[in-house]
Amino acid sequence: MSEDCIFCKIIRGDFNTKFIYENDYVVVFEDINPKAPVHLLVVPKVHVESLNELEDKTLMAELLQAVKDVTKKIGLKSYRVLINTGEEAGQEVPHLHLHITGRTAKGL
Repeated sequence: MSEDCIFCKIIRGDFNTKFIYENDYVVVFEDINPKAPVHLLVVPKVHVESLNELEDKTLMAELLQAVKDVTKKIGLKSYRVLINTGEEAGQEVPHLHLHITGRTAKGL
């Protein structure tokens, strides 16, 4: 984990962020600046700066499985998944994360 990374701080519990979903590899929580009625972030518990630095195939699979698990849990049947890689592509936090956006969810 990185000492100054906002997502690492969230994962450590520094901000009492409510996790909608958590397993051994990832946490999922609501985006504080949502771009859709449902806007969640899927964040690996280990610090990986971006998709370009992700080497762990197990973690790759766990990120996508978490998307499936959390969308099922909250009843979100149609959604979009986005990964911004690099500042020029819109990555604001240098910690890999997936955005899940959608219109309505029953379980939020």
